[in-house]
Amino acid sequence: MSYDGLVNNNAFQKNGLLTHRGHQYAAWYTADRSAVVARRALGATTWSTVTLGHTLKSDDSHNVICMGVSRTDGRLHLAMDSHSDGFFYVKSVPGLLDDAASTAWTSAAFGAVQTTLDGLALTTRFTYPQFLPTPEGRLQLSYRVGISGNGRNALAEYDGSSWTALGEWSGSTGTYTTSHGSSTARNMYLHGIDYDVNGRLHAFFTWREQNDAVMSVRGGLTNHDTGYVHSTDRGRTWRNDAGTVVGTTGGPDPVAVTDGGLVIDSLDPGHCLMNQESQATDSTGLPHAIISYVPGRFGPCTTDHVTDRTNNARAFHVRKDASGTWTKTEIPIALNSSRRTGLVLDRYDNAYAIMPFGRIAGASKSSGYADWTLLYDGGGLNAFGEVVIDETRVSQDGILSFLYQEKSSGTTPSALHVVDFRLPS
Repeated sequence: MSYDGLVNNNAFQKNGLLTHRGHQYAAWYTADRSAVVARRALGATTWSTVTLGHTLKSDDSHNVICMGVSRTDGRLHLAMDSHSDGFFYVKSVPGLLDDAASTAWTSAAFGAVQTTLDGLALTTRFTYPQFLPTPEGRLQLSYRVGISGNGRNALAEYDGSSWTALGEWSGSTGTYTTSHGSSTARNMYLHGIDYDVNGRLHAFFTWREQNDAVMSVRGGLTNHDTGYVHSTDRGRTWRNDAGTVVGTTGGPDPVAVTDGGLVIDSLDPGHCLMNQESQATDSTGLPHAIISYVPGRFGPCTTDHVTDRTNNARAFHVRKDASGTWTKTEIPIALNSSRRTGLVLDRYDNAYAIMPFGRIAGASKSSGYADWTLLYDGGGLNAFGEVVIDETRVSQDGILSFLYQEKSSGTTPSALHVVDFRLPS
């Protein structure tokens, strides 16, 4: 558990920063623990803030705020402050985001904070909310049921008038065995969940085992393998890379560690493979991801994931090409951090890896993503840890935008900033 600012700058905080119809929206907790949502016109330097009726309840970096937009009714939705317990939810009045320039940005625009989705109680063990708009304008909510090492992924859906629970789609049971031991419980950590331009839903993931007997030495992470599934029916059924159905949402057969064809990059526990890294899809719908771990050249096993990742972890770009082949390329820049890296693709499908401390590396599509180089070293930002990327903005105006927090000491509050970088137009 940690607080000290981390709750505002987790890279897995999907849509802690987003852009919609010429305005950018951000959400964070203030020094007095109040939940705040803000907006600005694109290009403006001034943010208008609204303090919501909620105070951060726990010093826990998992308890992030995420946002989503339901295009059918122009509402902004926020889920916040949960880690394997209850969640808090608030939504705006309809139409608030449809014409922001003429809509008052005040507390009156937001309803009361709820502990259900308009009366729909999902689970008492809720973590990692991620909102994702469907191609036809509905809004889905991805979340984990359960706990680390023994949890399941689930979906709910908002149709513009009410929420419906679609159910769980990944399973936690089954036996996973290494040469060191076995584990019979786990959870699937998502690197993201996103619709592409063709309406296909993509999810990269890694498994975390509950029993650390699967490791040669205790003290690292029990994460293993990079997996991939997709859905062609809005998340109702899930298919492996070959297109075989391997799970049904809300049904008796969820995606399980024992299913075939899930792993697209094999890696045993003991390399400090990071969970919840990042993913994106390109202009043709092909999936890309960033993963990171300690390569075997630095030793056969790890014993402390913070120290070992800080000293030796490397990030890798994993992608599927037009022929259906998976390719992995090491990004030749030391992370010098235990933390996560984000990924965005520009309108030309060039790739950008946003590394800890706000460093930016890039690779061109024309090179086959073989020319990864450092484009920006983070100089002058004085950034702490991970950054929160606006995944929605690049396609709208060609700007890479992310939120970061200044370094601080002890528990002294430090400033949050949003910085913008223009990409090739």
